[in-house]
Amino acid sequence: MAIENRDVRFSPVRLNAVIGPLVVAAIVAPASWVAALIMLATLLPFVLGSILAGTAARRASERQLAALAALSGLFVDRLTHLPLIRHFGAETRISRQVRDATHEVADRTVSVLRAAFLSNAVLEFFSALSIALVAVYCGFSLLGLLPFRAPETLTLVPAFFVLAMAPEFYLPMRRLAAAYHEKQLGEAAETALEPLRDALPASPLPGNAPAPFSGLRVADLTLAFPGISVGPLDFSLSRHDLVALTGPTGSGKTSTLAAIAGQVAPNSGQICDRVGAPLVSSQIAWAAQRPLLLTGTLGENLALAAPDAPREEILAVAERVGLGAMLARRGGLDMAIDHNGSGLSGGERRRIGLARAILSDRPLLLCDEPTADLDTASAAAIVALLSDLSRRRCILVATHDPAMTAAARQEIAL
Repeated sequence: MAIENRDVRFSPVRLNAVIGPLVVAAIVAPASWVAALIMLATLLPFVLGSILAGTAARRASERQLAALAALSGLFVDRLTHLPLIRHFGAETRISRQVRDATHEVADRTVSVLRAAFLSNAVLEFFSALSIALVAVYCGFSLLGLLPFRAPETLTLVPAFFVLAMAPEFYLPMRRLAAAYHEKQLGEAAETALEPLRDALPASPLPGNAPAPFSGLRVADLTLAFPGISVGPLDFSLSRHDLVALTGPTGSGKTSTLAAIAGQVAPNSGQICDRVGAPLVSSQIAWAAQRPLLLTGTLGENLALAAPDAPREEILAVAERVGLGAMLARRGGLDMAIDHNGSGLSGGERRRIGLARAILSDRPLLLCDEPTADLDTASAAAIVALLSDLSRRRCILVATHDPAMTAAARQEIAL
């Protein structure tokens, strides 16, 4: 857009700024060659002022473009790593980084506007001063008050014509100042894009549909974080299975689930299905301890996993995970919630995440502490639900719950 504005707006105005004053001076010269010389002579401070103000505008535009590029890069990078950010609970810190970068762009934009106004003010000043010189010459010449011998005889009509044409002499230069900001942004953008000029866009490769899910296989998986190391882990799950991942707090259960979900890069090892095909995100549903919540209604949050799911199906799944009492108490699927989950208990948030994972209808379901923060009866209902779902899905559960472990067909202890 900046390059287009430069080509569309600035280039024609620049040509007019070169030719326009010369044409006006040629028209004025027959009426008063002295006034024409005054106009041409005042072009020098006019151009010098433009250079000084334009240099400041160019530097401000380059800084603004650099700030915009930094903000764009930061946003894309954080959006790419959003699952990892959520996994480590770094939303507040990342939000602060984006906010600081946004404020920097706003400050740079104000600097660009300040430079643009300065450039325009400088040209307006020299334009007014130059027109005033022509007006003083014409007035003193008509009154016979020139402090030197009049180089020409100037009458009222030619003098009036010169005064009427004087603003037109400087008008193209003033228009050039108004469009100069587009030139600076366009050149800064073109400089930033120069390294990519010869790069060819990558042609999209024909995508292959993922192979049918055959189960989960983890081989020699190791994870390493500051102060903790997980693995190596070797286990496999069949296409319809229920396996419990157990271990003390901090042993790496959540990190293992995150690695399987593709949100954490393992140090080594392989994660694939049982025939060796890589897993794809469309095969994995993750019911996290802290599920993502968006400001809106409960129904809208649940429908994130299945936008086309009918309302009756969403309601049935919500009741199946134990949210029926809350729905009856707080207005059903239309109950309002915010991104912080204000007013929701820990168990209710977990059940929202579990309901969303079930609605996604993906073959691999990863559950992180689904029975935590629940009373005994509610936890037993979740255990029964996952046992039933395991007849049709592959489920890996990170848990401390002995009842959940007892219901699993296999236990993997970290």
